[in-house]
Amino acid sequence: MSQSITLLRSLDRRRFLMGSAGVLAAGAAFRFPTPAIAQAAPLKVGFMLPYSGTFAKLGKFIDDGFRLYVEQQGGSLGGRPIQFFQVDDESKPEAGTDNMNRLVGREKVDVVVGTVHSGVAMAMVKVARDTNTMLIIPNAGVNEATGPLCAPNIFRTSFSNWQVCEPMGKVMFDAGHRNVVSITWRYAAGQQMVGAFAEGFIKAGGKVVEELALPFPEVEFQALITRIATLKPDAVFAFFAGGGAVKFVKDYAAAGLSKSIPLYGAGFLTDGTIPAQGEAANGIKTTLHYADNLDNAANKAFLTAFKTKTGQDGDIYAVQGFDAAALMAAGLSATKGDWAARTQVVAAMQAAKFDSPRGPLSFNKANNPVQNVYLREVRNGRNELVSVAGQAVNDPARGCRAPA
Repeated sequence: MSQSITLLRSLDRRRFLMGSAGVLAAGAAFRFPTPAIAQAAPLKVGFMLPYSGTFAKLGKFIDDGFRLYVEQQGGSLGGRPIQFFQVDDESKPEAGTDNMNRLVGREKVDVVVGTVHSGVAMAMVKVARDTNTMLIIPNAGVNEATGPLCAPNIFRTSFSNWQVCEPMGKVMFDAGHRNVVSITWRYAAGQQMVGAFAEGFIKAGGKVVEELALPFPEVEFQALITRIATLKPDAVFAFFAGGGAVKFVKDYAAAGLSKSIPLYGAGFLTDGTIPAQGEAANGIKTTLHYADNLDNAANKAFLTAFKTKTGQDGDIYAVQGFDAAALMAAGLSATKGDWAARTQVVAAMQAAKFDSPRGPLSFNKANNPVQNVYLREVRNGRNELVSVAGQAVNDPARGCRAPA
């Protein structure tokens, strides 16, 4: 419902009759700004990301990647200057609704970009759907966001939890593994990622002999690592990220398991964490929609620019932030900066196809990326490309009722 209609209904009948023409004119000016007006006012972009806690580095890299793209466009997208607002969501789902409402209600941002934690993302999706606020998810892979809760105003520039893990099932089966153990945190992202891996592995002919989990964000892994040693599986599939991934990989190696039970995982196990994991990460194989040494022009240019801007090596989190800005630019360019022309903006974003640092990138009917998923191995302190585990992988968007 447009703000003009909401405003009209809030007026009593007498006031409406006396001043309807003026109100309608004001409402029309708000709902349908001309390109000149749209370009004159900054577009308000709200970052709702983790700037502290386990996922702090991930949130910062998403932020840096987005800002890098905007800087490369001269500080504007589609000719529209950008104004940033920032909220630290601390990866706390219980605060997700309040933080989202702060950006939408108090700051009145035009679009929200966030987040990393899938539980927080679910709260953001609900508010976005209730308020019809544009939301771009630059990391959280919770399947529901582009599944049963899909909506025209919700886009993702990252992945679905299913998308990056299901291909690993066949990879591990083809490597000769038949009985494996999975391990993760007990929350939405972890459960969906190990579930997707199990789907692919069982379909290939393998068996998951045990699924181990501990509450997020606990990092006391010793009891579960001991259990793995007792079970003696052919291999282990793990999902952890950030500080938890650092500790798990180091604990796994310290227990001596990496020498006898190969460790595989979702790419986040080693993305952005290798410097802290050190030699313990060597040889770990993961699947993700990015590899550090992808040999394409866009990736080479991105890595150089990100290093120049931040002094750090870019990773998938930075790429996802960078691509979130590129997706917004596609919508704004189509309307000459008029973000309020929602139908045209959404159509342009849905049709967007571009050469991302990750490779070819487009979007499916649920506004989830269609992209390659790569098998990588940690070598020389990097997640180096081994092969393409899945070409143009398209999430099934189960439960999404968006038009085909």
